[in-house]
Amino acid sequence: MTSPSLQETIDTIATEIVAPAAVHVDRTGAFPAAAVAALGKAGLLGLTSAEEVGGRGRGLRDAALVVERLARECGSTAMVVCMHYSAVAVIEPHGPAATRREIAAGRHLTTLAFSEVGSRGQFWAPVSTATADGDHVRLDARKSFVTSAGHADSYVWSSRPVAADGPSTLWLVPRQTPGVQIAGGFDGLGLRGNDSCAVAGEAVRVPADARLGDDGAGFTLMLEKVLPTFNVLSAAVSVGLMETATTRAAAHAGGTTFEHTRTAIADLPTVRAYIARMRIMTDMARALLGDTLDALERGRPDALLRVLESKAAAGEAAAEVTELAMRVCGGAAFRKDAGVERPFRDARAAQVMAPTTDVLYDFIGKAACGLPVF
Repeated sequence: MTSPSLQETIDTIATEIVAPAAVHVDRTGAFPAAAVAALGKAGLLGLTSAEEVGGRGRGLRDAALVVERLARECGSTAMVVCMHYSAVAVIEPHGPAATRREIAAGRHLTTLAFSEVGSRGQFWAPVSTATADGDHVRLDARKSFVTSAGHADSYVWSSRPVAADGPSTLWLVPRQTPGVQIAGGFDGLGLRGNDSCAVAGEAVRVPADARLGDDGAGFTLMLEKVLPTFNVLSAAVSVGLMETATTRAAAHAGGTTFEHTRTAIADLPTVRAYIARMRIMTDMARALLGDTLDALERGRPDALLRVLESKAAAGEAAAEVTELAMRVCGGAAFRKDAGVERPFRDARAAQVMAPTTDVLYDFIGKAACGLPVF
């Protein structure tokens, strides 16, 4: 019997597990534990792990396919997986073999712990500290938002270097390490089920070999490993949300009639124009995402520019597309049954999630003007 393809596998999980739980996840803020477990069992948490440790050895294009498909059903689930793959991008080349094997086996969920109180959107320059303590290192930090904070098995944690020059150093910190404190739950506008919480570290002691890469080399790892993965997958989340909003708005417009005229909402030229704009912007964002992946795979000179553009463009487009969906659906948009108000809320996160759209515009503007980006 032929094993199911990646597309078939993710379609099944998205349809049979993620979609039925999506309303509950959003309304209650519940973490999508069943979906994460199913993804682990199907080998998708280990999708980008090397085959030598039991993973599938797949690349960023396949990771984007998974995240985009999840986002069509549940933005929170998609963001959990986006952050997991972003952390794995650092753990794979620098983490311990035992952790890599657990990730590959689908038994270990990881995430990034970069954003901090004090650094705001400049995640590459943490204010948290790392201090030598015998054969251990003491970490002290106030992380502002960590996705999957209370459910991840580990964090890829940023700090100032112990002794070397450079803006940052990265560490692999198990969630259960003494001194790691998670501050409550998340009750926000969108992405309500991704367990995004503040995490404090007070005298967190980890072995010196918990360091990922060289002391002081955190910025380089962020730039070369994390930024391409996170930006591309964040763009994939935005594309998934746009796809859902466009599809549902068009279905509502085509299937809803005015009682007194027996005409559909879609019979109005203005409504059709809105839907056309939504379709075009969704497809444009998807095309840029595809070109970004092509640039990375081919090592094109414009790869970094495309990485920066993909998240900014998709985030801005998602905000506009989902707002148009609300307009198309009218008063029905404010009810849950039309299915567009949730992507409207979830889409707002991309603009303010570091690197924020404003920061990306600054980077892109520097590149366009021939100035150093960083």
